[in-house]
Amino acid sequence: MKIGVNVPNFGPGTDPGVLRDWAQTVEGLGFDLLMISDHVAITPDVAERYPAPFYEPFTTLSWLAGLTTRVRLGTTVLIAPYRHPLLTARMAANLDALSSGRFVLGVGVGWARKEFAALGIPFGRRGLLTDEALRDLREAWSDTASYGNLNIPVWVGGNSDAGLRRAVRFGDAWHPLRPTMPWSREAVDRLASAAHERGVAAPAFAPRIALRLTTSPVTGPERLAGEGAIDQIMDDLDGLRLLGADTVVLDPYHGDPRETCRPQPARQALATVAAHITPTRATTEQR
Repeated sequence: MKIGVNVPNFGPGTDPGVLRDWAQTVEGLGFDLLMISDHVAITPDVAERYPAPFYEPFTTLSWLAGLTTRVRLGTTVLIAPYRHPLLTARMAANLDALSSGRFVLGVGVGWARKEFAALGIPFGRRGLLTDEALRDLREAWSDTASYGNLNIPVWVGGNSDAGLRRAVRFGDAWHPLRPTMPWSREAVDRLASAAHERGVAAPAFAPRIALRLTTSPVTGPERLAGEGAIDQIMDDLDGLRLLGADTVVLDPYHGDPRETCRPQPARQALATVAAHITPTRATTEQR
């Protein structure tokens, strides 16, 4: 199972130097994937959670590709209705080529009504527009004369049944966000059932979970996967591996934009997880 990290590409503490430090930290700690998020118009509903400066994902990841050598680079998630699918297809293909095949395209439907309005895109049609974008993206990439033989994984976000079904139809992986462990167990069964109903193989399971390291265990049914003492976090990662997760993305951002001004606690939490993962991986490789 691969382990990735969701890096803040927004907020008052974020600048090119901080983004460079994040990339070097993620790659230096041995994680497999670095992902960033997407917004185009920083309208009031977006700014409340993800204020400016907000670094556009394709531009930022292309730059980070030149500052890294091994770690994969992706979006969690690109809001599919915001760009023409042929533009997304071209930018994704170029980024994949510039990074030597390291790009992962995570997509979602979006949630910010004011941002949709600012872009002139009907909020109520975002699901249908996402389906059409994914279909058109696949069709564009099938043109080998224009794109060559691409192998860009497409992860489909969304915790709803609609998101799950969309992943079965169009995705290489389903990418739900910040689940609990009980929800994850039930969701994997639903994913298999939905794929069986369509007569296709189930896409991979690649959740993005919280990373909130505490000094004492966190209890209660609402505890998110990745939340609690280090033993709980490692148990969650092991549990997701046993559920068949292909990749798990750790999300150390907890919703307060001021966190971007003090990234060290998040980086220390990642270092703690990395230190516990390394012996486990070494043991697995020796078997």
